[in-house]
Amino acid sequence: MGCHNTSTLVQTTGEELKVLLMGNPNVGKSVVFSKLTGMQVMSANYAGTTVDYVQGRIKYQGKKGILIDVPGTYSLEAISPAEEVAVKLLKEGEAQVIICVLDATHLERSIDFAYQVMEYDTPVIFVLNLLDIAESKSIFIDIKALEKELGAPVISTIATRSIGLKEVLNKTWELAYQEKGIKVDKCLTQEERWKKACSIAEKVQVSLKETEPSLLDRFSDLCLNFFPGLPIAVLVLFVCLGIVVGGGKALRALILLPILNHWYVPFISSIVSSVLPEGILLNVLIGEYGMLIKGIEWPFALILPYVVLFYGILSILEDSGYLPHLGVIVDGLLSRIGIQGSSIVPFIMGYGCAIPAILGSRAATSHKERLIISTLVTLAVPCIAQTGAFIALLGNHSMLAIVIVYFISFSFILFGGMILNKMLKGEVSPMLLEIPSLLIPNEQALFKKIWLRIRSFMVEAELPMILAVGLAAVVVETGMLNSIGSLVQPLVVGWLGLPPEASIALILGIIRRELAVLPLLELNLNTLQMVVGAVVALFYLPCLSVFGILVKEFRLKAAMLISFLTIFTAFLVGGIIHHSAKLILSLF
Repeated sequence: MGCHNTSTLVQTTGEELKVLLMGNPNVGKSVVFSKLTGMQVMSANYAGTTVDYVQGRIKYQGKKGILIDVPGTYSLEAISPAEEVAVKLLKEGEAQVIICVLDATHLERSIDFAYQVMEYDTPVIFVLNLLDIAESKSIFIDIKALEKELGAPVISTIATRSIGLKEVLNKTWELAYQEKGIKVDKCLTQEERWKKACSIAEKVQVSLKETEPSLLDRFSDLCLNFFPGLPIAVLVLFVCLGIVVGGGKALRALILLPILNHWYVPFISSIVSSVLPEGILLNVLIGEYGMLIKGIEWPFALILPYVVLFYGILSILEDSGYLPHLGVIVDGLLSRIGIQGSSIVPFIMGYGCAIPAILGSRAATSHKERLIISTLVTLAVPCIAQTGAFIALLGNHSMLAIVIVYFISFSFILFGGMILNKMLKGEVSPMLLEIPSLLIPNEQALFKKIWLRIRSFMVEAELPMILAVGLAAVVVETGMLNSIGSLVQPLVVGWLGLPPEASIALILGIIRRELAVLPLLELNLNTLQMVVGAVVALFYLPCLSVFGILVKEFRLKAAMLISFLTIFTAFLVGGIIHHSAKLILSLF
């Protein structure tokens, strides 16, 4: 990076301040943003969560400002889309102040980044965060000494407890409206910068005692070794799966379905029947695919329990810092399919929803890796709503069938990745992943994150699901299903071995993937037909919202190719399973 202009003069105007919030990943930057703006954003203990900037309004001492949460980066020598966003915002030069968050537990790295930030033409306030964790490791920092070395204000904070944040706002306003800007003369080479950072860290860490590693620290070390890290990872994932599947089924069977069947359905049916005469409108509302019956049962009684538990588990894994440990263990395997171990993060996010997984791939260091991640997530990673639908369809008939569906999913992730890695041009950089300390998640932040994710799911998924159920009711009640069924009968009946009525699932699956499964609950299918239907739904067209994200991130041509790949794979694999099973059964 070349040197930048070394002085700034902030003009006092009546306009809103523009403040950039910057720092490495995992330093608590998003927590600082949330606390200062009151805006509900999520933070996590891994790199790549924030891959686009978020902005919120701040108001202090009667004046207003805009705080921009810049993607967390280790360097301003941009090699990934996330870093490019950070550099672009800096180069625009429109911000009056930068709030740069430093990590008290990794001071050398933070100071190295601080010097890169100070090369730009904007006054900087440094926020030294995570002091509570540093002190638990017997790391004590002389704030005044650090402030003198950097030549800029340094404020100590514990953001999760809002300690020091008022001082941050005070200093921001003071610096933004002063008559003179801060002069910076810190243009260093990369090697000089790192040596300087190490020297400063050594000076300002006034006490660094040798202490016995805590139980969490020892467990963290175990998780990073292939053995016992791999068995631990397998155990953790099986426990998580057991909680989501077992807990979801228990919530459905013991609470939600009894309420629905014994209270809600009789109540709403009696009310609607008393108001409306028999006919299409009545059937659309409370008939076979009634919006007021299936539109409530499918999203809330069948899908939501699994969604709540999955997001709870995912949030715990994030906030505890375990996901980067898992990335280290699987790096050797994922490197074979052209992606880094750190990309386990978007993959796991994909089991919640493909959209944040595709956006999370921006943290990858090459276009090739981004394309592989997004294609595999779209093709073979079932979202949590699909998982709930699979369990609802197959769980009461055969747990082996669920295992088969997910075995097919994992197989296509691995083999599909290997094929894409060979087909696509480009290189994938070796993994560079920070391993944060394992932490006990903050209860308040954890429940807030879970609630935000559930609320987002309710808005983005439940409403389209209810409307899609209404569409299904119209298609069935108006007789359109018979016409559609005759058109797709050779494919649905002849190739897949499903009844003609299953074509309604293919229609609804265009809107949301799990709706390619849920209508099958209403059909009297055998186990083989259920497996075929689940596999087709697994690979089927991406949801309309996912397709939109693919277009935005990779343009229309790539989105169309990925969509063609998914639908071709869905019908090819579904048909092969059907005919292979028929052949095997005929032989025995």
